[in-house]
Amino acid sequence: MPTDSTTILISAALVFVFSGLLAMAGLGAAFLFVPLFYYLGVPLAEATPTALLLNVVSLLFATINYWRGKLINFRVGLPVLIVAVILSPFGARLTPYVDKRLLLGMFAAFLVFAGFMMLFYHAKKRERALSRPIEVAAGAGVGGVAGFLGGLLGVGGGNFILPVLNWLGLDPKVAAGTTALVVVFSSFSGFLGHATLGGLDSLFIGITAVMAAAGSIVGSQLMKTKLSSSQLKKMIGVLLWLIAAKMIYDLMK
Repeated sequence: MPTDSTTILISAALVFVFSGLLAMAGLGAAFLFVPLFYYLGVPLAEATPTALLLNVVSLLFATINYWRGKLINFRVGLPVLIVAVILSPFGARLTPYVDKRLLLGMFAAFLVFAGFMMLFYHAKKRERALSRPIEVAAGAGVGGVAGFLGGLLGVGGGNFILPVLNWLGLDPKVAAGTTALVVVFSSFSGFLGHATLGGLDSLFIGITAVMAAAGSIVGSQLMKTKLSSSQLKKMIGVLLWLIAAKMIYDLMK
């Protein structure tokens, strides 16, 4: 069913704003887009894959910049990426068979977790590097969780991946760059898993994708000024908790 023009216009404006804000924080905005689209009347079956594709579009620019700045650790990131890409479509294919209330409950729990990470998590570099087997096992483990849940819920999974990469000993900037690389590919893999189910509105996806790219570019440019990343993350964290509270309240009715 085609999305009405009012919903498309409001969604496009929100995508532009939040893609820009999250680009400043170095994250994809899929975990915001799913509930926002849902409350605008977009079915979950359409909101989820659209959010994943927008993650790809917005984070692709950031990933290129990280690569140019030599801030991607392929040695650590590849095990995470491979497992996440493999499992993301499985999560996506499972979405239609999961009860909508359970799916919304899981998403609310994810928003609470993501908000906590935004508000309270501070990266710390390890004093001693871990062995390669532990590195690969931890990377594959978090890649599996992030990929499967990312495909199921329509989120990139970066909030799961980033803390683990920091725990593995990566510099915070390198961890952010490596996470962005993984999330681009896992989000695209999850989107393809949803796309094979059909029922997507190409006009809605096309317009919001253009706005995601524009917002990401503007946000990246603004980040070159003296905007405070910590204050921005606190604002986003509070917003995530407010959305989660609204979802939990609706589920308890």
